[in-house]
Amino acid sequence: MKLATLHDGSRDGRLAIVSTDLRKCRVVGGSFPSMQSALDNWEKAMPELLEARAQLDAGAGVLRFDPSQAMSPLPRAYQWADGSAYINHVELVRKARGAEVPESFYTDPLMYQGGSDSFLGPRDPILASDAAHGIDLEAEVTVVVGDVPMGAEPQRAGEEIRLLMLINDVTLRALTASELAKGFGFFQSKPSSAFSPVAVTPDELGSAWDGRRLHLPLCVDVNGVPFGRANAGVDMTFDFPTLISHAARTRPLAAGTIIGSGTVSNKFGGDPGKPVAEGGAGYSCLAEIRMVETIRDGAPSTPFLGFGDRVKIWMESAGGESLFGEIEQTVQQYGGP
Repeated sequence: MKLATLHDGSRDGRLAIVSTDLRKCRVVGGSFPSMQSALDNWEKAMPELLEARAQLDAGAGVLRFDPSQAMSPLPRAYQWADGSAYINHVELVRKARGAEVPESFYTDPLMYQGGSDSFLGPRDPILASDAAHGIDLEAEVTVVVGDVPMGAEPQRAGEEIRLLMLINDVTLRALTASELAKGFGFFQSKPSSAFSPVAVTPDELGSAWDGRRLHLPLCVDVNGVPFGRANAGVDMTFDFPTLISHAARTRPLAAGTIIGSGTVSNKFGGDPGKPVAEGGAGYSCLAEIRMVETIRDGAPSTPFLGFGDRVKIWMESAGGESLFGEIEQTVQQYGGP
């Protein structure tokens, strides 16, 4: 199934079933008006979701699916925890700020807890008060889980994966170093993130999803130019069950918790990476190409995002169909409340 949340004037929107081709949808209604209500009662909700899907297929109550009218599938969540499962990304961004990668990072997942009270929809702008903050995109894959017990081992944790989504985890690079130097992690450097128009159940992904990793390229364009085509199933040091288990080590995770993969990042022939224009897989964030440019040329030449710049993030099946819809955002200057 593909699920979306439609604007209805409320904070949590209305849960809808979306057709596989992302052209049609139908409001679920009934006992489960929101995505969170369905996740809270997944087993009870499933028959109603399947019935709504059958009615959609039969043409009953069908609406045109308009991504511009979609909120984030979860407009707000009880918890959003982002891992950093692609060590190539960790190595590059830490080099960018002159920091070494501790040996433990290769055996113990890195994870931070982000803000989850104000997610952006797939067409909402990236708002920033100052372009000098170093506005960066970060394209990732995320999973949404059911209730995960504290101390769950990876196999048990993986059983609770309910949905998958894409995310643009926006980062203000000029603010990260000073924040991390305080020893308390990200806060101001991590504004609201944007999610794909739909969340999908694992069965929608076929053989590309093996229960641990999603083996498809994550596509990123910047201002209409191909920027990233890194394969999410390649170079992922820590798989999703491991990331979920890590998050649940000392506390249970409530249904609706979102766990991120971190920026998808591939090496290229043993090198840190290579641009799409040069035949490589490209990058899923600007910090990586800037670091590669620094290694190669002595200084970065690719700027961070500026006002008016456009970002597009999506993923296609082996047959070329868009699986999650497209995140399409423009960077805009914040004008105040």
